[in-house]
This record gives sequence, structure tokens and C-alpha cells, in this order.
Amino acid sequence: MVFRKLKAAFGAGVEVDTVLQNSNVRPGETLRGQVNFRSSSSDYKVEGIFIDFTAVVEVESGDNEYKTTYSFLRQQVAGPFHLAGGAAHSTPFEIQVPWETPISAIGGHPLRGMQLGVATELALAGALDKGDLDPLFVNPLPAQDYVIRALDGLGFRFKKADLERGTLHGSTMPFFQEIEYYAGPDWGRHFNELELTFISGPNAMDVILEADKRGAFGGSHDTYSRFTVRYTDNPAQADQALRGGLQAMASKRGWF
Repeated sequence: MVFRKLKAAFGAGVEVDTVLQNSNVRPGETLRGQVNFRSSSSDYKVEGIFIDFTAVVEVESGDNEYKTTYSFLRQQVAGPFHLAGGAAHSTPFEIQVPWETPISAIGGHPLRGMQLGVATELALAGALDKGDLDPLFVNPLPAQDYVIRALDGLGFRFKKADLERGTLHGSTMPFFQEIEYYAGPDWGRHFNELELTFISGPNAMDVILEADKRGAFGGSHDTYSRFTVRYTDNPAQADQALRGGLQAMASKRGWF
């Protein structure tokens, strides 16, 4: 067990260690863990202990692009209470992972370009301190996995994934995920790259596709498709919906 010291007001401190029961979860599942903390030689009034879900998001500002950290869920798990000098306590917690939490792992392997984590915040003596980030690996829902596997079956090759600042229609998040692919061999004549976005809810998800077609003279055209996949759909139904979305984009530009 490794304790990290969070400094309180006036230079004193409380040491905190957050242990996640399982850092691999899916949207809608429950994240379980325990916050262990102990004081130094002083007594403290702990105003609250909070668990903060954070994500690294890309922000475009004019011609510049930079990364910043966004909090998309903050939940109090303890407090207020009195912490005696030298005392140690543990607080278990359970937090539902938001349905719209982006994917950061597939098959238990980190998804390149994604950075999600859980931080512990301590409100102590009027000061708020945040600990280091514990990695959080969010795996696809079964329906998301059906779509991803269908793209793999069509020959699309993963390029990278990232989070972009902005709120899409039907979403409550301050950012959205783009999983980028190189077009498969049967679709390369229609477009060069494809971006995949999920907006998930408790019963179904919207799938947003964005395709990029670069013209022979340097021009480029983007086209979109949006469709719904229910969690009761089977892999064949998800595959059919995906193919329909791809064909709809190609038809919009007269690529068929």
C-alpha cells in the first residue's frame, strides 16, 4: 500500500491512498474501491473526500492545439468528519461509470491516444488537494464491440483515438471521442479515413461516422452518418447497421 501525501492548509498533511477493486470496467458498470487515509500528528476536520473521473482532451483554439484535463464526474464518498492525529481510516465506495464514458481499452489492452483516470480529492481545513491520477481502463459495451469488430471485418485499420472538446447533439459530455481508422480495401475508393463516435445511453447507443474523401486536386469533403444500435441487437444486426451507414455516406457524395 502506497500512501501519497496531500498537503492541507498551513503546511500540515494527510496521507491518502486510493485502491481500485478493478480498474477495468464498462460504461454503466459500478466502479468499486477504497480510500485509505491517515493523518500526521495533528487533528483535522475533513470536510469531504471526493472521487473525480478525469480525461485528457484535445482543444483547438485558432491555429493552435493543446491538451487539457476535464472532469466529467465528481462524487463525494466521505465526510465531513473529525480525523484525530495519527489515526488511520478506510472508506469504501461504489460509483456508477457514466454511460457516455469514452472507451480507453479494448480486450483489456489500452487504446492508443486515450488517457482516462480517477483522482482523489481531499477537502481539509478550507483547502482542496487532488492526488495523482489512477488509470481507468474502460472497455467497450457489447454493442460497441460488435461495431468495432464489424469494422475490423471490413478491413478498416485502427489509426488512433482521442477526445475532442465539444458537446454533440444527444450528449451531455463536454467532449466526444473519435476513434480513427484508415479505410478498408473495399472502401478505399470511397474515402481515405473514417472517424467513429459513440453516444451511449442505458438501452441503446447512437453511432456517428465521419468519412473524409480527398479529391484529386487537393480538395476534401467530409460526410456524416448517424444510426442507432440497441443493446438487444445481435452482432449481425450491428454489422448491417454499420454497412448501411457506410453506404449512406458513399451515396451522399455519389461515390457509388
